[in-house]
Amino acid sequence: MASASPTRDLNPNSMESGSASQGLASDSIRVYNTLTRQKEPLQTVEPGRVGMYLCGPTVYAEAHIGHMVGPVIFDTIKRYLVYSGFEVNWVVNITDVDDKLIASAKKRGIPMPQLATEMTMDYLANLQALGVTQIDHMPRATDNMDEIIAFISELIELGFAYENEGDVFFDVSRDADYGQLSNRSADSQLGEGGGAAAKKRSAGDFALWKSAKAGEPSWNSPWGNGRPGWHIECSAMSRRLLGKTFDIHGGGLDLIFPHHENELAQSRCCHGQPMVRYWMHNGLMRAGAAGKVGGKSDREQATPAESSEASDVGKISRSKGAGGLAKLIEEQTGDRIRFFLLRSHYRSTIVFGPEGLEEAGQALSAFYRLIQRFERLSGEDFYARGESELSYAKTRRDGDAALSRANHGLLAEMARLRKSFIEKMDDDFNTGAAVSELFEISRSINRFIDQESLEDSKSRTSESLSVLRSSMSVLRELGAILGLFLKEPKSSGGDGNASTVDGLMSLLIDLRAKARANKDFATSDAIRDGLAGLKITLQDLKEGTTWEQS
Repeated sequence: MASASPTRDLNPNSMESGSASQGLASDSIRVYNTLTRQKEPLQTVEPGRVGMYLCGPTVYAEAHIGHMVGPVIFDTIKRYLVYSGFEVNWVVNITDVDDKLIASAKKRGIPMPQLATEMTMDYLANLQALGVTQIDHMPRATDNMDEIIAFISELIELGFAYENEGDVFFDVSRDADYGQLSNRSADSQLGEGGGAAAKKRSAGDFALWKSAKAGEPSWNSPWGNGRPGWHIECSAMSRRLLGKTFDIHGGGLDLIFPHHENELAQSRCCHGQPMVRYWMHNGLMRAGAAGKVGGKSDREQATPAESSEASDVGKISRSKGAGGLAKLIEEQTGDRIRFFLLRSHYRSTIVFGPEGLEEAGQALSAFYRLIQRFERLSGEDFYARGESELSYAKTRRDGDAALSRANHGLLAEMARLRKSFIEKMDDDFNTGAAVSELFEISRSINRFIDQESLEDSKSRTSESLSVLRSSMSVLRELGAILGLFLKEPKSSGGDGNASTVDGLMSLLIDLRAKARANKDFATSDAIRDGLAGLKITLQDLKEGTTWEQS
């Protein structure tokens, strides 16, 4: 399959979103655009390059699991775009000045910058644990004050903003296209009450600059001491790092209105051109029971409009007591949480619960058992190459060519599944469907090992081991796109003996599988019953055999 072909720029005088009629579409990748409410061929502002911005956290408290959804998804999207031949510049901002930050710092009796630094470090540690390693820039609002003030000044000069007693507001009546993204009117945006409301020309106007209050952090500006509004921060930082028009802007569905609507309005009016080509919004997370991996999805498919309307129903947030992410990572491991977040389509609502995490962990263990099996049979370290050496430069075309030259049934199956995986990712980065192809790859390789009796050293040949290595390289290649199988998994729950136990269980499960394949049911039953006596239950699932201890 040919790699994606990035294309020409938009007409800079156009105030409309990029459309499929402008430029040449990429060969295959299609992206759902919240602005147009349809999938569109990926067309980049600069050939071969993608500028991508994701709204990061307001760092006033420890991160919760909901904060990891966007970073894990867009980390994977960047991996796939790089794999497809693009150079990607990914920006995730940090909001380190905000009403909630100020209030939390006062409550704790510490300076706001100290609290922001503490919570930023917590956020970064959690990203690292979940394998989010692809971010290029993490600008902080307080480090971009000059750019923010300059942006506001330009809006005032162009007549899109006005100052009143030290506060500056965006005049939504001047933007005829306001509400395009969210399908909501300016009247829906009531904004701040109190003194700020009295200074507005209309209720829908929103703050670009807030005059200083006693005891609060402030910066000097042409309008007096104060601090920026939330929305202008992202417009200013994205312009500095990605330009006036860039390719992808991401965030949760709850940010469509008012945050992204206001970002879009102030940037479009300031520059006279589109801010973003593709607005991408991930589904939110709610508490509840989850379906089984490989069975009913643990996400509920919904349109952006439907999800936005229901975004606060059961939504996991700090205000509802969510937190303890570091403890959750320790209990479940970052790999398991990442896999849980990627196993369905990113635009769906995630149903979060311990059952779903446990089932995701059991499904992920099936892959780890295969990797352990491969290492035992081949004497090789599957993880030796590591992420730094995994070749994203190994293009889709090169991988297809290598498999097509091989004359073996399993490698032909690998080529088919690899192609299907890529097609799923081309279709709006459908990681959930792509994961299903990884399961098929795992099943096919396990079946090959059993059919060729590779557990018996006398039955192994150099040819069969070569086929096994090539097949496992496909699993490693595609897993790396999802940020999976890059390093040996950590044990969960802080149990230092867990990896040894997992290894022993993997060996017993493989021996039982071999016995069943040979119709040696007496041995198979003896293994099962012996484990049951140790209160260990085996479950034969579609993805493979899992185990749990009661």
